[in-house]
Amino acid sequence: MDATRVCSEVPGSSKSTVTTSLTESTSRTETINGSHEFKISGYSLAKGMGIGKYVASDTFMVGGYSWAIYFYPDGKSPEDNSVYVSLFIALASEGADVRALFELTLVDQSGNERHKVHSHFGRTLESGPYTLKYRGSMWGYKRFFKRTLLESSDYLKDNCLLVRCCVGVVKSHTEGPRSYNIPVPVSDLGHQFGKLLESGKGVDVTFQVDAVMETDGFDYLKESCPCLLSELLEYVARLSEHSLTSTGQRKELYADGGDVNGRRVKQRLH
Repeated sequence: MDATRVCSEVPGSSKSTVTTSLTESTSRTETINGSHEFKISGYSLAKGMGIGKYVASDTFMVGGYSWAIYFYPDGKSPEDNSVYVSLFIALASEGADVRALFELTLVDQSGNERHKVHSHFGRTLESGPYTLKYRGSMWGYKRFFKRTLLESSDYLKDNCLLVRCCVGVVKSHTEGPRSYNIPVPVSDLGHQFGKLLESGKGVDVTFQVDAVMETDGFDYLKESCPCLLSELLEYVARLSEHSLTSTGQRKELYADGGDVNGRRVKQRLH
């Protein structure tokens, strides 16, 4: 009779450990917003210029693109027979598939804040932001306002209309982990201290070399920055030689703060 042996891994048996690293990135999509106010002065003189004819605002920049507002006093489309005024926002610079949100506002100039607003902002859009395919592409309304109603409304004051436009250019960017490589120059602090001591400038400053050698910070300095410490002590020793030569008690300083006899040296420089 044949026997079948099933081998399973025994718990606790050795396994090869695989180390994996996890990196992350985030895609952020947001709008870069900007606004422009366009005052249309002399409305009655602009009226009658003809269907499809317009007055345009100066160009303004939002999100790296130029934009302009176009107002058609006699309407944009011949089929409307000048019954409506038309209002549009247009891409005025080179660009392809520029995605943006728009808001066109005809300002109530009576102070009652009853503005006529058409906006993409603050509401859910079924197909997302509007896409302008190329320079000259427009978004707006052929039948923005009935002309007879406009001329008897509070939107027209002193023969002027005031239009505000807000553009929100949609842009995406990806953020990942950031690493910084900052070059650190070689320290010359000891050299600078030495020059300061040799020059005699700042004579109102007192260095107490001994407010240092007996501290824990001095021991840390010996271990972490031996080159800096050696350079500093070299200059201190050089100055000490000048003051000790006259007494004949010359001592050599080492990086550990001791003299040739292994004793701690306490220097007070004035």
